[in-house]
Order: sequence, then C-alpha cells, then structure tokens
Amino acid sequence: MQPVLILFGAILTLAASFGLGSVLLRDQSVDAGTRVVTGAALLSTSVFACCAAGLAYPAVFLLLGSAGIASGWRYFGAAAKPQVRIDRRWWIPAAPFLLLYLSNAMAPEISFDGSRYHLGLVADYVRAHGFHPIVDNFYSALSEGVEMLYLFAFTFGRHSSAAVVHVGLLAALAWQMIAWARRNGFELVGTCGALLVFLSPLVGVDASSAYNDVAVAAIAFTLFHLLQIWGESRAPRLLWAIGLVAGFAYGAKYTAGLAVPYALAVVGWKSRNWRDVAVVAAGAGLMIAPWMVKDWSYFHNPVAPFFNHWFQNQYVSASFEAEYRSHLARANVSSYWQIPMEVTTFGSLSGLMGPIFLLAPVSLVALRLRQGKQLLLAAVVFGAPFFTNVSARFLIPALPFVALAMALVLSRVPRLAIAVVVLQGVLSWPPVLRAYCHADAWHLNKVTWREALRIKPEDGYLESNLPLYGAARLVERATPPHATVFTQTPIPEAYTTRHIRTAYQSAANIASRDIFWSGFMPDYAPTRQWRFRFPRQALHGMRVVETNTGEGVWSIHEIRAFDGSHELSRTGWQASAQPSPWGIEAVLDGNPATFWQCGEPLRAGQYVEVDFGATVEVDTAVIEAAPNQAARLRLEAWPGSHSGAVPLGSTPEISDLPVPPDLRRRAAEELRRRGNDYLLVFDGEFGADDLRARAADWGVRLAGAYKGARLYQLP
Repeated sequence: MQPVLILFGAILTLAASFGLGSVLLRDQSVDAGTRVVTGAALLSTSVFACCAAGLAYPAVFLLLGSAGIASGWRYFGAAAKPQVRIDRRWWIPAAPFLLLYLSNAMAPEISFDGSRYHLGLVADYVRAHGFHPIVDNFYSALSEGVEMLYLFAFTFGRHSSAAVVHVGLLAALAWQMIAWARRNGFELVGTCGALLVFLSPLVGVDASSAYNDVAVAAIAFTLFHLLQIWGESRAPRLLWAIGLVAGFAYGAKYTAGLAVPYALAVVGWKSRNWRDVAVVAAGAGLMIAPWMVKDWSYFHNPVAPFFNHWFQNQYVSASFEAEYRSHLARANVSSYWQIPMEVTTFGSLSGLMGPIFLLAPVSLVALRLRQGKQLLLAAVVFGAPFFTNVSARFLIPALPFVALAMALVLSRVPRLAIAVVVLQGVLSWPPVLRAYCHADAWHLNKVTWREALRIKPEDGYLESNLPLYGAARLVERATPPHATVFTQTPIPEAYTTRHIRTAYQSAANIASRDIFWSGFMPDYAPTRQWRFRFPRQALHGMRVVETNTGEGVWSIHEIRAFDGSHELSRTGWQASAQPSPWGIEAVLDGNPATFWQCGEPLRAGQYVEVDFGATVEVDTAVIEAAPNQAARLRLEAWPGSHSGAVPLGSTPEISDLPVPPDLRRRAAEELRRRGNDYLLVFDGEFGADDLRARAADWGVRLAGAYKGARLYQLP
C-alpha cells in the first residue's frame, strides 16, 4: 500500500502543477515541462496559503489538487501528444538511470539534509496543520517554496513521495532542454545536453533525495526558456509567468533570487518598456512577499536568517551569521557545530558531476553563437552562488546551461557528441562509479527496488543507511509526546515527532550549549573577574564599555557594586545593553550558569549598563565573566539620573576565581528552565564523558541509550 501512496502523492503534485501551469500559459507554451514548473510555482504558493491559514489537511490538499487538475484538464490531451519526441534509441542510456533514480526516491529518505531539516520541517507543519513559530531553528526562516510541494506530496505518501516529486522536476528540466534546443534548430544538442545532465551522478542522487538543487535548476531553466519564448512572441501573459517563476526561484532558495534581477534585466533590455519590467517585478513580488511576511512575523527580519545586523532580533545573532557565512565559504562546518566525524563524512556532499564535465571549458567555444552567449550568461548568473557555499551540488543550477553549451560545440561532430553521452552513462553507472570515485563521494549505489516496494522493511533499511536514525527512534521511544530534546548533533528530525533543538540553529540554542559547556569547562564558567576601584562617590548607574575590536563576542555573567566591603543589593536595578539587549537580565540574577552575550562581533563601543534606580555610594565595581573571550573593559558612571556617563579612570584588577560550587547542577537546571526536557549526547562528543561519569553531579537521569547515543532527562 505504501508504494501506491508514494506514487499517488507525487503524481497528484505534478499533475496539479501541470494543470495550473496550463491555465496560466494556455497556448503561449504547450511544452509539458514548462507547464509543470510554472504551475509548481502556483501550487507552492497555494500550499503556503493553506499553511498560513492552518488548513494543511489531506482533504484540503486533495481538493486543491483536484481543482488544479480539473482547471487544466483540457490540456492533458496535448500532453499525451508531446511536441518533443525523443528518438527511441536515446532511451537505451536513459531508462536504466530513470529506474535507478525512481527506485531510490521511492526508498525511505536517507539524505542528510533531507532527513533533517527539509522534511523535518515539512513533517512538523503537517502535524501542526500549518505554520507556527519555530524560532529555535534558523532553517525554518529560509524560503521553502520547493518544500511546499514536498509538503503537498508528504501529506499522502510521506517522505518518499517528496523525493519522487524531485525526480519529476528533473524530468521536466530534461524535457525543456530538449524543447529549447529543438526550438532553436539544434535537435541533437538538446538530447545530448539533457542526457549529460540527466546521467550525472550528483544530479541523480540530489534529484532522488528531498533536496532542492535540481528543483532550482528546473526553475532556472524554465525562466530561461520562458524568456526565450517571450522574446519571440512578446505575449503579455508570458510576462506574468516570467515574474512568477523568477519569484519562485527566490522562494526555492535565497541564492536563486538572482533570477529576479536576471529576468528584469533581460526583459528590460529586449523590451525597452518599463511597463513590461513592472509586470515581471509584480509577478516576482507576489511570490517573494509571503516568505518575507512570514519571516517578519516570526523572526522580526524579512530576510532571516541573514542581515541580522540590519534587523536585530533575539533569534539569530549577527555574530553567528558571520561565523556561519565564513564556514560555508570554507565548506567546513563540523568544527563549529561539533558534529561527529561519521556524520560529517556522510554529509560532505562532494558528489561527482561526472568525468565528462571536465570538458566543460570547451563550452566557451559556444560564445561564437548567439545561443551560446545566452546559455553561458545564464550559467554565470545561476552558478555565482556557488562561491557563497562551496559544495559541488550548488553548481547544479548552472549545469543545464553548461551542458547545452558543451553540446553546441561537440555536436559539430555528431558521432563525437553521441560518444561523449554514452561515455557519461557508462562512467556514471553505480558499479563503474565505485571503481574510481572516492568512497565518501555522494552518489547512488544500486537500484533499490526491494526498498522502494517495501519488500525490505523500512526500519531496517533506515537503520543500516541513515546515520543517527537509531538516535531519532530512541528519542521517540524514551520521551513523552511534546517533549523537547536538546542536542549538539543534528539528528534525522523527519523520523521523530519530538521537538529537537540543535545547538547551532539559533541564538538561544547556542546560549544553551554554552551553559552546558560551562558545567565542565572552566573557560566557559564565570572564573574571570574585573575589579574596578575608585574614590567613593555617589552614583546613579554605571556602564561597562568594550574597548577591543576583533574576532568572537564578549559576555558577562554578573555585575556587582560595593561600598567598601559591603555588596550593594541589586533589587530595583535595571540593566540594558547595546547592540543586543536580549538576555541582559542574566547579569543581575545571581545565577552563575546564566550570562548575557553580545550578539555581534567584538567591536569597541559596545556596552552594558545598569541603572541603580537611586543614587548610592559606590567605590568598587566587579564584573564576572568567562575567560574564553578577548574583552577589554572600561568603566563609566553617571552621578545623576539624567547626567551623562563619564569615565571613572581606573584600571581594572583582573583575577581568576574558583569554579562556582554545584555549577553542573545549576547548568542542568538552567537548561531545563529554558524549556529543554532532555539532553541527547553521543559518545566521543564534547562533554559526553563528563556527563556520563558525573551524572549525579549534573542531577540528570539516563532515560535510554542506543549505540553510543545517550538520552538524559534534565532535573
């Protein structure tokens, strides 16, 4: 029954997309692939509306899908008689790969990101019947246009149905490449270019997973194709389609938002009419605005999780964003996220495009042709984001354009072009691939027909092929419904209904991680003291100012004031900070496990200040903080409630303090107070040994363990 539901969910999604695309395009484009992707933009936005209204139910989606199919029913006959016909001989290399991709897509989802946040968030929305604030996971702030299609299919066929939709979008991409080439009089070019992409090992494994890179490639090429068609017909209806598809690119992935200026530039260059450009901009805006409104509502940042310096919020800090961007650019996140090696190896998406793409430089010869210039310009536009996240799969959106440009050159010798395609197929077939590729390269291993048909039990397949799947099931077994589990290592959230908080995914989670580390790491405990002494005087408040600029951030655990040996009561004090006031109450709460942390990179002029609420006599100020920072502090004060701050002119005495007693217990209690019910750790992970050896000091109870994963209930 499950294989039937998988196919039903995927087919309903693609058929509804075709119907909606047909209604939008009508006779302006009869190409099936173009209609599917264009209609997918409309279906994605419709699903967004359902989620925003709390109407993400199977019955609603069944009605929506049926309406989409019915609206375009009269066009399905044209699809049965396609404009593009492929020589039967080309099915010889294509058919085995189609079976390979479809079987792996129908098998249980085992991709790294797909099993974690792509489908983890989708499953969460399905359970909640729509959107709700998930502010402790910055991935929920990313645009999720393709995930809306996955959600539609997931409702009926679960995880695998989403992956089959992705394969369908690959088919739509290949189909359009052939259609575009035929329109330009290059029939062999289209077939060869489409097969070079279709047979690529990286394209195949990405399309067979619940990722979105192949979907972005399909959207990018659909936009390119529509611009070509509009350039010939100048039909006003196509301008709306161009705008919607360009906006859908942003909705699919932020980096694909380059599609919008690309579309505006091409239309403006060809039309020289501002009204045409305005129509495209309006269409794109309709697709982009919902995601910005959602982010503004939940994160107070319309482009979350980025540009947090401009849109300050308590959910994603500017310092984390800077660190995240840096690690993406270096393709090295494991050290920052503290992810075990076996997980990073699985997640290192260093897949192969296929050895044939070593010939990609020959595509430059295509610059001699008008079509070649157009293709390579598009390749530059959609390939540019690669440099912001260095991983092979981020080149996929540019690949169709490069492949067609290569085919334009190679097809001058038809037998050479055919030989290159055949060689790409041979070298990309899994048994051959394993003979020369690195063991860690991301690729498909075999035709998984037994797994696709669920002849092989799903649970066993996932246990054998998806790292940390057992940990996700441990969480499901050992915790009650609605439990919240904190972990430093991302687990396959798509396979648990519990709320998972992963350490690096929000500012609050990073603070929870540091609180956990403070229990066993003196560098994270409040063991550094800055003591400022000055002549006794009446003050209304004081300010601690950062004077250093550099890497990292600074933090404060406690601020105290003394009159001689007498510590002043902090009752009635009020604290504030710039640039990040969130969590500032920690500097006055007397809890050594809590702290305020500046959310932006270390910069001179940042400060924390306290208002005493009255004028009091003071001669000493004490700052307690963790030593894991490069803070250089200056003390300022103001004598009256409305007077300006003036430097006190004293140099602090810096000394080390002993670790506060019972800090482990205090840290565990603070984690629980912050809404975490359980702590999931893995053997070999930072802090795991201390937690296991001194569980009594932490006050935690072992709730379950499985193959190196240990689940502790917090006190």
